Amino acid sequence: MVRLIDEAGKQLGILTLSEALKESEIRGYDLVEVAPGVHPPVCRIMDYGRYRYLQKKKEKEQLRHQRHVQLKEMKFGLKIKENDLAIKVGHVRRLLQAGHKTKITVYFRGREIVHPEFGYDVANKVVQRLNDVGHVDVPPKLEGKLITMVIAPTGQEGAKPAARGEPARAPNGGTPPAANT
Repeated sequence: MVRLIDEAGKQLGILTLSEALKESEIRGYDLVEVAPGVHPPVCRIMDYGRYRYLQKKKEKEQLRHQRHVQLKEMKFGLKIKENDLAIKVGHVRRLLQAGHKTKITVYFRGREIVHPEFGYDVANKVVQRLNDVGHVDVPPKLEGKLITMVIAPTGQEGAKPAARGEPARAPNGGTPPAANT
């Protein structure tokens, strides 16, 4: 016994499986089980090829409207000059405006690692200049000879408005000391 629905969506009632198959043959369509978990199961008379075509078309349309966020990366040296910093921050700004999360990496060369506070200063400068288009998603963290952090575009899911403009912290939890230049 199955509950039968015709191609127009009108219920034809509860019929035996053989009666439902005959009805679908008379109308020239396929008999498709659409709800097997209910009692009695629901079957529909339809053109199965067209149904699959429309389902695939709907899936493609949904994929087209999905937003694909990529993680981009920008590297900064510890001794970066002001003009170079401005240019790289401009590149990061464009990436954030395009909707990409951006990983900021400050790298140390040689004995520069002795003063990680200078690296946190560079990270702070980047964050302060990007306050209007992004927020810190993953706070700065010293990993080997790198300080890494992730900046996400403002308005993206998971945004934490309290973290905006938050200065980078030194490993001991305090604010890094000012650089002597």
